[in-house]
Amino acid sequence: MNICFIDNNKLHYDHNSLEDKNIRGAEKTLINLVIKLNKLGHKITILNNVLKNNEFENIRWININNYKELTDYDLAVSNNDLNNFNCISARKKIAISYSLQSIEKFIRKKQLLAFFKHKPKILLIGEYHKRKRNFLTRLYGSSVIKLAVDDVFINTNLKDNIDVNKALFTSYPDRNLNILTNLWINHIHSKSKNFKLYITPINKDYQKYNIINRKLSTRENLIEQLLTTRVFLVPGHKAELFCIAAEEARELCIPIVTLGIGALSERVIHQKTGFIAKNEKDFANYTLQLFNDNNLWNEIRSNLINMRNSNNWDIATDIFLQKCLS
Repeated sequence: MNICFIDNNKLHYDHNSLEDKNIRGAEKTLINLVIKLNKLGHKITILNNVLKNNEFENIRWININNYKELTDYDLAVSNNDLNNFNCISARKKIAISYSLQSIEKFIRKKQLLAFFKHKPKILLIGEYHKRKRNFLTRLYGSSVIKLAVDDVFINTNLKDNIDVNKALFTSYPDRNLNILTNLWINHIHSKSKNFKLYITPINKDYQKYNIINRKLSTRENLIEQLLTTRVFLVPGHKAELFCIAAEEARELCIPIVTLGIGALSERVIHQKTGFIAKNEKDFANYTLQLFNDNNLWNEIRSNLINMRNSNNWDIATDIFLQKCLS
């Protein structure tokens, strides 16, 4: 198929950008999809704000502001903004949604006219997303697709030298990091001064509670931080529709504790890959158990190792194509 992806996000990215720390989930999804679709033999064009037009194998990256072709694509895929469809012609139009889109926001973001004009099918990124997104904003059909982590997380060899006192949070601070730090101070650090929580950097000094701002640099550095972690702590957030950070931790076989807010209940299998706590007290208790009980930790770790590579971008791309063509 001749497929066009369209993204008017101001970020300047192409197939070489997976290691860029400014690239978030929506952009990573597009990059991984087009790489896998290219390997399947599809002809791919991406219209975005790439700084310089370039071509990689069968993939063309074109600055959206310079695009003047009259190509009639078999399939057009928009990242979020339905107005992207105005600049191309395609037999079938699909939009990948990364937001809940209330009717009010749908209208305010000027999506309504483009929605009725182009009648796109909406692809959602989880069951929580499907439940929460207004059905009127997916009137022309919707399906749930899978996301996955970058291949490097799957291909990385695990390490045995785990820091038995180390917990890690790698999501964005606005994803309820404040809940986690308060919980840590009041219910975990008070039980043991040896435990350490490494977090995405914030402008607060919590070092006396062993809360440490982790280093932000390369993807390889992130992987190294994950590989030596005993437990991954992530409360979740109502705006979290997937949480790639938790999926990265799962693929590197780190037991996860979450409050299950938003889509986090979909990232963890309770008592198999981690724990979904009903409240903050449970969250602290599960965390302490994973720190203190080696048998429990080894059981969860073993489950995670057995599940490794059960989801990847080859699988996710096959599902994406099925949902687009159905």
